[in-house]
Amino acid sequence: MKKNHTNSENMGYVLFLSIVAALGGFLFGYDTAVISGTIKGVSTQFNMNDIQSGWFVGSALLGSIGGVLVAGRLSDLFGRRPVLFASAVLFSASAIGCMLSPNEQWLVFYRIIGGIGIGVASVISPLYISEISVPRYRGRLVSLYQLAITVGFLGAYMVNYALKIQAENWQVSANIQSGWINLVFEEEVWRSMLGAEAIPALLFFITLFFIPESPRWLIVKHKNTQSLRILSRIQGEETAIAQLKEIKRMVQLEVQSNWRLLFQHGYRTAMIIGISLAILGQFMGVNAVLYYGPSIFEQTGLSEGDSLFYQVFVGLINVISTVIAIWLIDKIGRKKLIYYGVSVMLVSLILIALYFQINKTSMVIPPVTLLVLILAYIFGCAISICVVIWVLLSEMYPTKVRGAAMSFAGFSLWVGTYLIGQLTPWLMTSLSATGLFLLFALMCLPYLWITWKLVPETTGKSLEEIEQMWMTH
Repeated sequence: MKKNHTNSENMGYVLFLSIVAALGGFLFGYDTAVISGTIKGVSTQFNMNDIQSGWFVGSALLGSIGGVLVAGRLSDLFGRRPVLFASAVLFSASAIGCMLSPNEQWLVFYRIIGGIGIGVASVISPLYISEISVPRYRGRLVSLYQLAITVGFLGAYMVNYALKIQAENWQVSANIQSGWINLVFEEEVWRSMLGAEAIPALLFFITLFFIPESPRWLIVKHKNTQSLRILSRIQGEETAIAQLKEIKRMVQLEVQSNWRLLFQHGYRTAMIIGISLAILGQFMGVNAVLYYGPSIFEQTGLSEGDSLFYQVFVGLINVISTVIAIWLIDKIGRKKLIYYGVSVMLVSLILIALYFQINKTSMVIPPVTLLVLILAYIFGCAISICVVIWVLLSEMYPTKVRGAAMSFAGFSLWVGTYLIGQLTPWLMTSLSATGLFLLFALMCLPYLWITWKLVPETTGKSLEEIEQMWMTH
């Protein structure tokens, strides 16, 4: 019987839907990471201090906070698919606007627009994937979103490096280009770095025409016939009918369809756990490394070009580690991945702090050592919290308010991310690199404790089983 059930699953179709939705994650990653290669150029051109540079980086994250606040509610009202379309439009507008910005005020404005797109995608893409997935592969499929983010990071780092080298080659060869090409690709190369995002944003917009609405959202809106047709294509007709009945049963048990449901016993616990993990994850430093990696490497005496080259390795390890995590997450479970990965992060952060302390007065240890330590840190982070947090947030809430609940947890995540993006330049100056990385190491300890004591194992359970678990918690 189990074999027949397995054979009825249309995994090719499910994978296609997941990849399309995960393109939102690619844009999230690109939009977030591209900033790392533009900080020096923009700060120099507009004569920015540490706080202003932090604002340039943090402005997109501020937009992300706004995006997560409205995304879930809008998706509960209008559906997951229309909101994904909106995010694609926001990404496109941001890319083109940033490339053409005449001053720092317009640049920050369009970064905020892109940030809203990031916030929307960070909520709706994994939510959509979780709602069209089959239970035994849901962890891996939702993890495709995180993989897409890491590919977006790597893509941004590679584009930044390639455009920087191209600009330097043109300068050396005195290759005279026409006005706007010279401006965008040589004199102010940060413009082409930011503008290149328009290409994948357009691809995302086009592919969204080929995916259906979430079947679980359709059931909430009493569109059972449409939902059954989509579920049948995903799982086969017999399984789809049973799934439809189970989802309808769970939806009927949810007597409230508003935020107050989140504060009921059981759901309240899930919400607090989600918020805590989302905030703590940011204060363990991953986004400080991903945003400011080139600036951190330049503290070792590396040139801007070499620092961007090192950052490509960071992006590559991020992708490889995420692939490993996707392979493991449904095999060994969410909690074990966190234990292993965060332990690696903790040790790596302490060693990075020691590296900067030893090299405080002179470069006793070569820069490649720092690269190795940061790659170990990124490996630990990518195989654990970066993947698991999105899976957990997409699993632990009831169908009727899942979008709103993910917005609540996503809001917390982006508040933490904004604070890290805004404060890292100031913290690097005030605490020194040593103090900053020790702070990140300290934050690993409560994360491990919460996972050990409060987070249940959700591997292999259907969304309805997880929901029932919280209701009886």
